[in-house]
Amino acid sequence: MIRVNDRDEIEWEQGLTVATLLERLKPTFPYIVITVDGKVVAPEDYAAHTIPDGADVRIIHIVAGG
Repeated sequence: MIRVNDRDEIEWEQGLTVATLLERLKPTFPYIVITVDGKVVAPEDYAAHTIPDGADVRIIHIVAGG
């Protein structure tokens, strides 16, 4: 299991990448920042960055206000 945003537990699978997780979760905001165990993952690394079992993943939505 991995924990997402400190509230959702997602079934872990061998070879799970950030890109695969995002396809599964379908975030609604166009601008996001992803961290895996406290380390930021660059968007160009989403397809290659594997998520280990037990990881703490954060999907942070970037919104502008004014």
